[in-house]
Amino acid sequence: MGDDSEWMKLPIDQKCEHKVWKARLNGYEEALKLFQKIEDEKSPEWGKYLGLIKKFVTDSNAVAQLKGLEAALAFIENAHVAGKTTGEVVSGVVTKVFNQPKARAKELGMDICLMYIEIEKSEVVQDELLKGLDNKNPKIVVACIETLRKALSEFGSKIVTLKPVVKVLPKQFESREKAVRDESKLLAVEIYKWIRDALRPPLQNINSVQLKELEEEWVKLPPSAPKQTRFLRSQQDLKAKFEQQQAQGGEQSDGKPAVDPYDLLEPVEILSKMPKDFYDKIEAKKWQERKEALEAVEALTKNPKLENGDYGDLVRALKKVVGKDANVMLVSMAAKCLAGLASGLRKKFGTYAGQVVPTILEKFKEKKLQVVQSLQEAIDAIFLTTTLQNLSEDILGVMDNKNPSIKQQASLFLARSFRHCMQATLPKSVLKPFCAALIKQVNDSAPEVRDAAFEALGTAMKVVGEKAVNPFLADLDKLKLDKIKECADKVELPGGKKGAAGGGSASGDKKPAAKAPPAAEAPPKSSAPPKKSQTASANKFLMVCCCFQPEACEELAAAVLPATCLQQLDSGNWKERLASMEEFQRAVETMDKAAMPCQALVRMLAKKPGWKETNFQVMQMKLHIVALVAQRGQFSKTSASVVLDGLVDKIGDVKCGGNAKSALTAIGETCSLPWTAEQVVSLAFAQKNPKNQAETLNWLANAMKEFGFAGINVKGFINNVKTALGATNPAVRTAAIALLGVMYLYMGQPLRMFFEDEKPALLAQIDAEFEKMQGQSPPAPIRSTKKTAAAEEEGDEGGEQDEDGGAGQDIMDLLPRTDISDKITSDLVSKIEDKNWKIRKEGLDEAAAVISEAKFITPNIGELPLALKGRLCDSNKILVQQTLSILQQLATAMGPGLKQHVKALGFPVITVLGDSKDGCHGNVLGWLAEKLPTLRSVPADLMLCVPQLFACLEDRNADVRKKAQDALPTFMMHLGYDKINKATGKLKPASKDQVVAMLEKARAVMPAKPAAPAKTGGKGSAEQTSRTGEDFTDKPEAKKVRGGGAAKKGPAGKKPATKGLKDDEDKSGPIFILVPNAKEQRIKEEKQLKILKWNFITPRDEYVEQLKTQMAACFAKWLLDEMFHFDFQRQVKAIGVMIERLNSESEATVGCLDLILKWITLRFFETNTTILMKVLEYLKLLFTMLNRENYHLTEYEANSFVPYLILKVGESKDVVRKDVRVILGMLCKVYPASKLFPFLMEGTKSKNSKQRAECLEELGCLIEGYGMNVCQPTPAKSLKEIAVHIGDRDTSVRNAALNTVVAVYNVCGDQVYKLIGNLSEKDMSMLEERIKRSAKKTPAAPAKQSAAEKTQREQPTNPNATFLRKPAQEDPGKLNQSRQNAHSDHPSIPKEFQLDLDMIEQDQRSVCELPDLVQHQLDELLEPVMIPEPKIRSISPHFDDLHSSTASTINFVISQVASGDIGTSIQALAQIDEVLRQEDKADVMSGHIDQLLIATIMQLRLINSTHLADDRVDKTDLIKLYSCIMGNMMSLFSMETLAREASIGVLKDLMHSLITLMLDIRVEDVEDGTQVIRSVNLLVIRVLEHSDQTNIFRWVETDPSL
Repeated sequence: MGDDSEWMKLPIDQKCEHKVWKARLNGYEEALKLFQKIEDEKSPEWGKYLGLIKKFVTDSNAVAQLKGLEAALAFIENAHVAGKTTGEVVSGVVTKVFNQPKARAKELGMDICLMYIEIEKSEVVQDELLKGLDNKNPKIVVACIETLRKALSEFGSKIVTLKPVVKVLPKQFESREKAVRDESKLLAVEIYKWIRDALRPPLQNINSVQLKELEEEWVKLPPSAPKQTRFLRSQQDLKAKFEQQQAQGGEQSDGKPAVDPYDLLEPVEILSKMPKDFYDKIEAKKWQERKEALEAVEALTKNPKLENGDYGDLVRALKKVVGKDANVMLVSMAAKCLAGLASGLRKKFGTYAGQVVPTILEKFKEKKLQVVQSLQEAIDAIFLTTTLQNLSEDILGVMDNKNPSIKQQASLFLARSFRHCMQATLPKSVLKPFCAALIKQVNDSAPEVRDAAFEALGTAMKVVGEKAVNPFLADLDKLKLDKIKECADKVELPGGKKGAAGGGSASGDKKPAAKAPPAAEAPPKSSAPPKKSQTASANKFLMVCCCFQPEACEELAAAVLPATCLQQLDSGNWKERLASMEEFQRAVETMDKAAMPCQALVRMLAKKPGWKETNFQVMQMKLHIVALVAQRGQFSKTSASVVLDGLVDKIGDVKCGGNAKSALTAIGETCSLPWTAEQVVSLAFAQKNPKNQAETLNWLANAMKEFGFAGINVKGFINNVKTALGATNPAVRTAAIALLGVMYLYMGQPLRMFFEDEKPALLAQIDAEFEKMQGQSPPAPIRSTKKTAAAEEEGDEGGEQDEDGGAGQDIMDLLPRTDISDKITSDLVSKIEDKNWKIRKEGLDEAAAVISEAKFITPNIGELPLALKGRLCDSNKILVQQTLSILQQLATAMGPGLKQHVKALGFPVITVLGDSKDGCHGNVLGWLAEKLPTLRSVPADLMLCVPQLFACLEDRNADVRKKAQDALPTFMMHLGYDKINKATGKLKPASKDQVVAMLEKARAVMPAKPAAPAKTGGKGSAEQTSRTGEDFTDKPEAKKVRGGGAAKKGPAGKKPATKGLKDDEDKSGPIFILVPNAKEQRIKEEKQLKILKWNFITPRDEYVEQLKTQMAACFAKWLLDEMFHFDFQRQVKAIGVMIERLNSESEATVGCLDLILKWITLRFFETNTTILMKVLEYLKLLFTMLNRENYHLTEYEANSFVPYLILKVGESKDVVRKDVRVILGMLCKVYPASKLFPFLMEGTKSKNSKQRAECLEELGCLIEGYGMNVCQPTPAKSLKEIAVHIGDRDTSVRNAALNTVVAVYNVCGDQVYKLIGNLSEKDMSMLEERIKRSAKKTPAAPAKQSAAEKTQREQPTNPNATFLRKPAQEDPGKLNQSRQNAHSDHPSIPKEFQLDLDMIEQDQRSVCELPDLVQHQLDELLEPVMIPEPKIRSISPHFDDLHSSTASTINFVISQVASGDIGTSIQALAQIDEVLRQEDKADVMSGHIDQLLIATIMQLRLINSTHLADDRVDKTDLIKLYSCIMGNMMSLFSMETLAREASIGVLKDLMHSLITLMLDIRVEDVEDGTQVIRSVNLLVIRVLEHSDQTNIFRWVETDPSL
């Protein structure tokens, strides 16, 4: 009790700090009572507890903590100074309260956070809660998310900044804790209430099951916008007014997001991605090179949001193309590039507007529709980046131009520009000179110039009102004034804005008001030459544009139509009406275009009964006449307005619908498709007839394909399409989805953003339609808007339009950015720089409030950046943290415009790393660890951060150390291990040892650099579903991968571990997509150098990007993401899936084989052993499958893969080398050994001694297995290069070279000394010694042997003597029996040369019994010399399966055709001839034709060079050999299917050999030589008749000797 009495006497504030928990509990209770009694919020009593509030909430005793939380809540609610404690108290709540088991503590903690928000500290609270999301304790994470949700629900999205919350939300969906995922789901639903569809894009990559659940929850939400229910202190007095405003805005804002999706997109930096030779190519003399340069830039400028930078050089280059290039296609492309730059940069492009606009205006003299449209798009986009006042001088300068097209387009541009203005932005000082220039054009002789001037003046009148414009129109007569008013009535301002009073309105019309023509519709009038007669021009204008009264129409029609026709138009007899229509049609067909009163004619057609005609024949004629009038006359929009309603009403008619569609298409050609489509769709959906609606959408889809997408106003259709998607009639829904599919061809994936809020089932249908269109290119336009002003120029534009690729640029509408420079006053800057920290904090608070209120701001922020820069070095660390928060807020509000302030603010932010406060540099390190892995390149200044990083690795704070360790692998990814390791030299010895150990750990988990993004234009072709089949998973390896993937340490191991188990549900579909002819197309493109050839020393980013783009069309998206993931464990997972699907998707695997092999070559350049071993495992299974499918690698595939595989044969790890050797052996079964030989020869030139040795050993295996004919290009040249390595410094290389030459000696005997050329004495002595000890005796002449003798194979005692392993034991009984059968069937052929194909096909064992083609009597081997070898030669692992298939057996027989022994060659030819003579077995030769012909050609050359000149050779045997060759070739070329397999090069060599043989006089001197020459003549004819004729003619064309 004594102790109690001591602390009970203490003041309240001392009790709150007492070490006894009961004392603190009592202190908190008394403090709570005190806080509730103090009425003055500015009482000095509050200051006593300012430093104690954090202790209130972090008390170690749970009972005392509860009371402390209550006291803290009361303090925050009542104290004026409570805001100063925000950061530390909320941080304490997050770490010490949210993890408490008591629900009351958690509830009080949330109330404290919400109370801080109420007292204007929402930013600090939000920052601390977001930090809490990174806590390892899931309870804390759940509580932080719940608090954020409650804050948003009560205070709304204007108080709680949503962008940082949305940014971290996807990560929470990946949590392993169900509670975290569930709470994240509730938060996502709450956010969706406030911003609607803007939330969809950031959440597109979460698990599909979770996304589906969210979609279901979002659908249940009420359409009305939520309202703020809790208000800040500053809002309390305005609460009633605020609620009233919310209530008024609620109905209007239904379904509209508070945040534009555009603001959640990241800007794209394109300057560094431009081709390095762009500025050279853009100046090139060849237009094709200039086109390539522009195509590259056009693809980059299609990004909707571009990062700010110095675009001056690029703009000047594009301006030069627009102004001076003679190729109109390039001018159009350059204009599109400028439009893309202006749209992506917005206001940041304004500095370049003055340079470009004069050039564009001058270029409007161009008559090509395609060019004019592109220039219109460009100048319209540029206008949005600047003001009309800035462009006024340039526009007025061309208003007096002599060219009518320039004047017309300038006026139309003004009309379009006025629509974006308001009274405030279009003052009299700006309007007056424009009106003066336009009034001059109203009196111009060219009608198209007058029309454009009327439209511009009418638009100005609509915007600012008649009262403001009339003073400038005093000199105009009434007719022209009425025309201007009529134009004003038709103008519809964007966004449904109403013009100023007196602007006129068309709302009284029954039909919807005609919208202002889009940019693409002006060119139809652009090239009309001035008429000779002003009166004729005026008459034409009146005839085309004015709206006539019925009486006037009848008069005009009577002047051109027969009287009987007009009389019978409304007859009660349908036959008379039909006759009238026939006369009408004949009159129109013969009528002169200039004299045709189109409006009068169509009004006559609409005369009673008009479009209510009941006879379908008459109606068909009427519709046909409308099309004729539109095609042949000067059909205006006024005329179109007369008939469109009737056409739409008949478009769904079974009998008349086709004619109605034809008429609409004709009107589209005359009045432009964008305008026509907008009117037609509006009219269709104003009706209730679902048939008409469906057929209208079908017509529009087809029209888009025919006209192209240029000028189409996407937003004009979206609402109607959404209405159609919600229609009850399935035909309307189907037509709407089909239309979206066509639009997808032109717009791509951004189109989907308009429909994110649709029901999941409907969205799935839309996605399925998009999937069908994936990879297809938009069709070339076959129609275009015709020029109607001059008859002689009609039709000039056909086929000149390009596909519109930029249609998707209008998808995102930016919210207007606010200029806050006027609010960044000098007083505010002075406050931020004041000596008193409280005033500085006040200034920072005001700056944060200004930015928060504006939401989206321009880069013009006055002196604020310099003021904030000073606060980053502030001695008060709370202010430093607040400044960092403001900078984050600034970056969010300003977007890419912040780039111009980076120089002032970037480096001071980095210097925060040196601060000892973990709240600062720990955050920066965490940010770097998150951002660096996503960057492809970084500035060199990153190296300056390394010393600070080392310091953080040894920081006393565990959180800082952890974040530094997380960031270390990402630093290493960009700087390299060696560079960072070198930097440790400046550390103290003790620190260095510790840091180096961390570097080694980080090296093992270092991620790979991310690949460049794939281009959006590169879509694949039509997709096909692959077959399913059996599973081929390697279970032990899979277990190993799973074990590696579960590792918890290291940043690379975290991400995969957080993936939900439900991911696999999305991955059940085929992983490969079989695209017909895709591989052939890739081969063609590489040959034509349209893409990079797969040939490099180390892979560069452009190769990776190209491969990723090609794979996108053939691989499942999720698999592609895994294959190119920076985490190797994800790549291992991808290979595991490929192994599982290898058999079930074998056909698709073969279709994508070249891409798979290329991707594997990239893995060969990585140092991670796990991924390398997994790749080799996959290769073994892959080549097994290819062999089973009898697939043979193409040259394209082999050249892209084999050189890189041979690099790995020199790997330092034995297990890798062993697997590579096995794969090389398997490769011989799917790729000719003779073609593999040059790759291995190239590998012997490597600097890696292991690679040289292994390649030499493989060469020996090939020679011993396939004979000397594998040595390419010639045995002599190959052996000389091999023999050079006998003198190599490395022992293993010398032994391998010696063993290879010994293998040659075993095949060709002493001839090897001639082949290897001159060697040094030392090398020759080593070779002779090795041959003496290891080699077999040279083979003698073949002699007949018994079957028993043939089955015996003598093996040398020295393992270095041969590369062949002991063959599998054969069954003598079965073999002899098969040979007896063969002998009995074909007694003329010796049995040892029989090839029993039945036995081969039926034999299912892994090793086939091989027929012994040539048997040699081997003498006893020499006694082995007992000298230890430096290295025991490892036996080639792949010869166990050398002859494991029919294909290998045939290869072996063919190899004997080129044998130097005449008898051997004759027997081999006889065997092959026997196969070719049997039609049912000849197909087995398919795939071996080129190989057989090459062997035959080699034998012909051998005869020519050796046998004919050798007197020892029996000429009878020579003639017999010639006869066998000719007979063999005649059999082969008698079978057209096999003959057509012969390639161009082989046919060329064969014909040369045959012609050489015919011209050789030595053959004629031999007995029966003339018969041989006759056979050759017959054979040449047979070759020409049955070979592939294309190959024959290509050979003839390319052979210079012919």
